[in-house]
Amino acid sequence: MHRLQRRDFLYGMSASLGTVALNALLQAEEKSTQNSPNPVFEKPLAPRDPHLKPRAKACIFLFMEGGPSHIDTFDPKPALEKLHLKEFVREDKQVSAMASGKRYYIKSPFKHRQAGESGISLCEHFSHLSEVADDLCVYHGLQAESINHPTACYHMNTGNRFGGDPAVGSWMTYGLGTENQNLPAFIVLPEVAYPQGGSANWSNGFLPAYFQGTALRSKGSPILDLNPPAHVTRETQRKNLDLLAKLNQADMQRHPHEDLLAARMESYELAFRMQAQVPDIINLDKETQQTQEMYGLGQPETDSFGRRCLLARKLVEEGVRFVQIYAAGWDSHDYLDRSHKARMQAVDKPIAALLKDLKGRGLLDETLVVWTGEFGRSPDNGIRSGRQAAGRDHNAKGMSLWMAGGGVKAGHRIGATDEIGDHAVEVVNPIRNLHVTLEHIMGLDDNQLTYFHEGRFKVLSQTGGAVIKELLG
Repeated sequence: MHRLQRRDFLYGMSASLGTVALNALLQAEEKSTQNSPNPVFEKPLAPRDPHLKPRAKACIFLFMEGGPSHIDTFDPKPALEKLHLKEFVREDKQVSAMASGKRYYIKSPFKHRQAGESGISLCEHFSHLSEVADDLCVYHGLQAESINHPTACYHMNTGNRFGGDPAVGSWMTYGLGTENQNLPAFIVLPEVAYPQGGSANWSNGFLPAYFQGTALRSKGSPILDLNPPAHVTRETQRKNLDLLAKLNQADMQRHPHEDLLAARMESYELAFRMQAQVPDIINLDKETQQTQEMYGLGQPETDSFGRRCLLARKLVEEGVRFVQIYAAGWDSHDYLDRSHKARMQAVDKPIAALLKDLKGRGLLDETLVVWTGEFGRSPDNGIRSGRQAAGRDHNAKGMSLWMAGGGVKAGHRIGATDEIGDHAVEVVNPIRNLHVTLEHIMGLDDNQLTYFHEGRFKVLSQTGGAVIKELLG
C-alpha cells in the first residue's frame, strides 16, 4: 500500500481547493453579538457600507520585495554624476548592517527621461510604463522605519514591524467585505519563493481567520483539486453536500458552540461555488492573443509576472476586493546595473498592460493600483565587489512609490528627496499615513475601522495617522 509522505500531505492541504475555501471562510457562520466590541456578522464577507464616499472599490497592490532604488527608477539625481566614487559619510548612520568601512557616492548607471505630457521622470528601462506615465501619481516623500527586510516588509504590509498584525488587505475586507461571494475576498499572488517574513505578510493577525489572504500557486494550476474526479458530476456533489449539511446540522444542534463545524460546512459550499466560476477566471488561454502578448505571456522575462497581472485584472473584474502581487529580486547591494535592469524589464510590460487593460475596460477609475517596496536605497555604497560592481544599501529615510486610478492625482510628482536622494524633504510622511490614505481612498476611516484586541481598540495605523491629501485628485 502506498503511504502518503507527511510533507506531501501538508503541501496538498495548503494548496487544494478545499483549503482555499476554508481559509477564506473560516468561522463564517458566527452570529452577530450586540454587546461585543467586535460584532461578528452572519455573513462577514458580504458587502458593507463604507464610512465615506469611496474613490475606489478594489485595490491591486504590487509589492517589489527587496527595496527598489528610487534613485534608479523614478527619482533621478544628477548631482551624483559629479560626486561619483567620492568618499561619503552618512550623518544619520541609517545604513545596512552589512555596510562597513569607507563609503562612496554612486551615480545611477541608467539614463532617465521625462514621459507623457506630465513629464514624469522614468528610468530608460521602463519603456512600456512611459506610455501610461500620465496615469501615475509618483510620491517621493515616504519614509520607512526599518532597514531590515522582514521587519520592513511587515511594516509596509501590516503596519507592524514585528508581524502578527492583520495585513492591509485583511483590514480592507474586514471593513468592506467583497462583491463576489464565490471567490475569496483577499487574494495573494506570490512567486514560488515567499517573501521575507513568509505568509505573515498577508495574515489576518488578530482579526477572524476568514479575513486572511488566500495565496494561489505561482506555477501550474493556481488551485489544486479544482475539478472533481471524472466520475463525479455536479449533481452528485450537490446531493452529497446536502446530505452532509443535514448530518452536520443535527450535530450543530447538539453542540451549538462548535464554530469550526459551521465554518467547514460553509467552506464546502464555497468550494462548490468556486468550481463553477474559478476555472474560467484562471484560464488565461481564453484571453485573446493580443491581450496575452500585451501582458508579455510566453516571453521568458515577463511571463511569470505578466500572468499574475492578468489574473489580478480578471479577479478585480469579478469583484475581488484586494489582490496583492509579489515580485522579488530588488535587493541590489552589488551589480546594480545588471540586477535592477532585469527586474524593471520583468515588470515593465505587464504593469503597463495592466493599467491599459483596466482603463480600456472602464475599471481604472474604480481600482487603486499601488507600486512600492519596503524601503528605498542609499546614494552610496561600500563597493565591496569592486567599482564596476557597485550597488546600493538599504535606506529607510527616502523612497518612491506610485499609485494609479482610484481618484489619485494622475500625472503628478508629489514630494521630493534631497539632491542626492538620501532622505525625503518635501511632503514627508511615515508609512502609517500611507495606510490611512489607502483606507481613505477605499472609503474607510482609520479611526472607525477598529477591532478590540488585548484590551484596546486596534487600527491599521497602530497609533493613528493622517491622510496624505496631496496625493488625491
